[in-house]
Amino acid sequence: MDADTARKLLTDERDRLAPMLEAVRGDVESQKDSMSELSSIDQHPGDLGSDTFEREKDMAIAGSVEESLAEVDAALRRLDDGSYGRCEVDGEPIPDERLQALPAARYCVRHRAELEDRTEA
Repeated sequence: MDADTARKLLTDERDRLAPMLEAVRGDVESQKDSMSELSSIDQHPGDLGSDTFEREKDMAIAGSVEESLAEVDAALRRLDDGSYGRCEVDGEPIPDERLQALPAARYCVRHRAELEDRTEA
């Protein structure tokens, strides 16, 4: 894949993820504010549990989006240093189809699957 196409895919991915992160962070903050506003009002424990669950879910989503943004930024650095599009395990080219689907991919399909198998064990 040529550098211009890769850069466009990566910046498009960053542009897609950044607003998601802002929205989720906003949800977390508004939940925090609403929980503190209601602290003096009697609430059913189930309501508090639901609020806590929603807040933790949003925090997990924010963490995932932050990780994805970090991967995009790392891919842009690899693009600048000339190592973009190569598997970090064996240095072989990552197929363009994979990079189209996952522009920040660091591994070929085979090595990604091997890494996932190791982490599941």
